Amino acid sequence: MSYAQLAFVYDLLMEDAPYEEWTTFAKTMFSTYSKSVHTIADLGCGTGQITRRLSHAGYQMTGIDNSEEMLAYARHAAEDIDEKIQWYHADLTELSGFPQFDAAVSFCDVINYITDEQSLYKVFANVNQLLVPQGLFLFDIHSVEHIENDMKGETFAEIYDDISYVWLCQPGDHQGEVFHDLTFFIQQEDNRYQRFDEQHHQRTFPVEQYTKLLRATGFHVRGVFGDFSADSLYDRQAERIFFVCIKEEEV
Repeated sequence: MSYAQLAFVYDLLMEDAPYEEWTTFAKTMFSTYSKSVHTIADLGCGTGQITRRLSHAGYQMTGIDNSEEMLAYARHAAEDIDEKIQWYHADLTELSGFPQFDAAVSFCDVINYITDEQSLYKVFANVNQLLVPQGLFLFDIHSVEHIENDMKGETFAEIYDDISYVWLCQPGDHQGEVFHDLTFFIQQEDNRYQRFDEQHHQRTFPVEQYTKLLRATGFHVRGVFGDFSADSLYDRQAERIFFVCIKEEEV
């Protein structure tokens, strides 16, 4: 996945994203399932919206992302508000050399960009090694039903004063798989528009497959929740599914 150009417009396009709900959900899970969360890795942190919010809440944050452009924006935004966060460029399938953390979070469907089971196993195993014993791992995914019923074959578009985009959701070969073809038009200083294109590949699996892989990599799944609810387990109507996992003492 390339965010080389998308980094320039990502925060604008995501300005209505429910970052406060992600942050609140994480804090609730930390207090419910552990009394000693201080250090947290934000995996696939992007421009650091959730990272900065958790840092402001008092957690010691480390942001990790595979896009240097996204990290450059994240560093700059954190410096502007004097948040002390460490930022690292790394691929989630190749995490190594980090200290252990009390918790890891991976929100905004980052895990949906891991599109085959072998890579998912590798990511989950890497996260397990990243955590202290009994460390928490929280992540979310799009539900299969949401991909199949609300995204595949759909077209979305927005027009702003200085940027417009067209977003096509093309079905993949597998259930829960979609290719996002995005075309952006960005106004330049001379009032002409520059076009650039991005393609993003996502795939979601049934909850049972994620649970199986998590168990195989040393996690105990404590809860599976829907649409930011910390009170009830997910159902088939949920668009976004949250996993709350604890690293077992021994793998």
